[in-house]
Formats: sequence, C-alpha cells, structure tokens
Amino acid sequence: MKTVKEVSELTGISIRTLRYYDEISLLKPAKLTEAGYRLYDKKALEKLRQIMFFRELDISLSDIRKIMDNPKFDKREILETQKFLLEMKRNRLNGMIELISDVLKGEDKMNFEAFNNDDIQKIVNHSLEVMSEEDKKVIVEKYGDIDKFKENVVENLKDEKVGEHLIKIYGSKEKAVEASLQATGDREEFSEQQNEIDIIYKQFACAMENSNENIAMEAVAKLAENYKSLFRMDNARALLLDVAKDYLNNSQMEEATDRQYGMGITKYIGSAIYRYYGVEEMK
Repeated sequence: MKTVKEVSELTGISIRTLRYYDEISLLKPAKLTEAGYRLYDKKALEKLRQIMFFRELDISLSDIRKIMDNPKFDKREILETQKFLLEMKRNRLNGMIELISDVLKGEDKMNFEAFNNDDIQKIVNHSLEVMSEEDKKVIVEKYGDIDKFKENVVENLKDEKVGEHLIKIYGSKEKAVEASLQATGDREEFSEQQNEIDIIYKQFACAMENSNENIAMEAVAKLAENYKSLFRMDNARALLLDVAKDYLNNSQMEEATDRQYGMGITKYIGSAIYRYYGVEEMK
C-alpha cells in the first residue's frame, strides 16, 4: 500500500489531482485509514497508469471514466481512434508549417496582381517553342490555326479567376511565370512522371483495399513530390487540395479514375489528401 503522497512522488501527479480523481469517482483509493488517509494498492496504481496514458492522448476525464467503468471497452479500438485524431492534428500542423515556410521565403505574395501582356507573351511564346510538331498538329486541328490557339491562351491568362488560381498555387505571379518558362516539353520526362503517378495510384488502391492509413499518407507525400517536379513548384499543397476537391465532386473524373484503379478510389484519394493536410472534408 502507498499513501497519496508516495503515489504523487512516484507518478508526478499532484496530491490535489489524486484527491479530485477520488471525488469524481475516477480513481478511488484501495482503502482509507482510520485517520482518513488514502491508501493505494497495485490494482489502483495500474488503473492510475491507464488514466495517465489516456490523459496523454488528450482524452477528457469524463470519457476516461466511461472507458474505465465499461468492463467490455475495447482498448485497441480507442487507441486506433485516438491515433487517427492525433494524425489529423499532426497533418494540420504540417500544412500550417508549409504555409508559414512560404511566407518566410517571401513566396506568399497573394495580391493577385493580374498577368500583364509581357508575362502572357513570354508564356505563350515559350509554350510554342518547346511544343513538338505532333502537339502543334493537334492544336491546329482543335483551334484551326496557331494564332487562334495563342488568342485563346491570352484570353485565359487575362481572366482574373485564372490568374488568382495560378498565383494561389505558385505563391506569386512571378513564380507562376517562372514555372511556365522552365517547362521543357520533354515527352520522355513527362512520360516518366506519368508512370510514377500510375505507381502512386496503385499504392492508393492497395491502401484502400487493406484500410492502411500509413500507406495512403505515404502515397499522398509521393504525389506531392511528383507534382512539385512536374509543375516546377515549391509547395504542392494548394494544387493537391484542388485535385482533392475535384476528385470528391467531379463525377466524370471519378468514373474514369475508378475504371482504371478500382471502384471508389477517386473519392478515397481525395479524402486521403484532405487528411494528409489536416483539412476538413466539405460535405
């Protein structure tokens, strides 16, 4: 038997807290002395260790009491639930850290300044320079001629919403222009990155089939790295969240992706991206 003072010294829990646990019937002492002093046996100490563990997981005292009072409580299920909540918290912090990193690097210039004519001409001319003859033939078939294609691109880049979207993804107008000018038009490089995405999506399918959250989160991290390389960006968070939104709300996209990688995979990937960045899924 140990006194309340000895238990306090052993566990680091204050005497006042131990008394409070007794008052709310969370942890009763094994017995009281004639003088009214609390005494704790090994069983009580084991229960206290359980309480301390749950408190470390930020579980409320009222919920802990419900757990401890229920002889059929599934400790593993509780731990799985708390693990998921802690991962969500961690992911939300990771997302915030990425945003703060952008600000510290001076990349968060979210003034949505419109692309000027010089910016637009640079982007259009460069895209044509790196474009293969095969791609140019496709463009001519779709638009009639190259000039009409250029007009279409110019109009799109002048659109305020398109400009805001690009700046949100890249962090600044300058970054968006720089990324477009870094494009090489290398079909082999693009094909390699597409193959990587295929492998990543198969990993998502494996995660969904086995209900493995670790594999899913690893796949999102790989997808982010792939997008950063493919689109010449420093932070793929905004773009991936846009992808997640489309995956969760675009029925045509869902049909095509599900057909290739398995029923339900599109929404699974969208939800996984939200979880990775700690963003609440829109209902």
